[in-house]
Amino acid sequence: MTDPAIEILRPDLPRGGYKAVLFDFDGTLSLIREGWHRIMVAMCVEALQSTGTSEVEAELARLSEDFVMALNGQPAIFQMVRLAEEVQRRGGTPNSPGVYLAEYDRRLGVVIQRRSREILDSVVSHERWAVPGSHGILQALSRRGLKLYLASGTQLRFVRPEAELLQLSSFFGTEMNAPDDNDATFSKRGVIERILKKNNLRGEELLSFGDGVVETEEVRRVGGTAVAVASDETPGDINRWKRDRLVPAGADVVIADYRGYEELLARLLGE
Repeated sequence: MTDPAIEILRPDLPRGGYKAVLFDFDGTLSLIREGWHRIMVAMCVEALQSTGTSEVEAELARLSEDFVMALNGQPAIFQMVRLAEEVQRRGGTPNSPGVYLAEYDRRLGVVIQRRSREILDSVVSHERWAVPGSHGILQALSRRGLKLYLASGTQLRFVRPEAELLQLSSFFGTEMNAPDDNDATFSKRGVIERILKKNNLRGEELLSFGDGVVETEEVRRVGGTAVAVASDETPGDINRWKRDRLVPAGADVVIADYRGYEELLARLLGE
């Protein structure tokens, strides 16, 4: 029986031939930062309102959400650069992008700390804050001998402990790629190019899973297969907002999570 939660968008979807698999982190494997965009958007709205603009809160929220999500997948400093530009455009005196980023990290950190404590105190399982089926699909790909890579726009100093907390680190070893502090030179394009060069791979031998526009576009740019993980707060449901942005970015397949990973891998790997 075909799983209705697997939406195939590419008629000529490749089957098999993959040698490396790239995963995004937040929203793709980890939910420990779930709600991050609401926190970032709220902060952006506050900064824009402080300029004295005549725009109503709803307008500012739409503007902020559009640029926050369009830049999702790049280091967060890029979103803060855009915020500073929008503040200046409205006649305000912006803080530096680094100051905005520190405030965002502080606000989000309160939420992360609470969720981390729940895991550490065994109030909830580590799987509670992972996208459903994450451990299963990573184990299945590892068993098949595929090399796994992680690439995140979140700072490495956050990714490492959060991946360890969710018991995801062992699947990637040293291949956990993320910006060091506010390193604006980090890019997922750079990670993808390194993976292909290091392993002497063609683009079509790369499979990816992500919930951001950036990684979807970059994987399709080199000819790889992009699985869009349109994870929602309600497990099993497709987040339509994510889906409707990932499809134009080039997504080949859309899933809500990995609970149907056996059928998904059978299709992707031609088994």
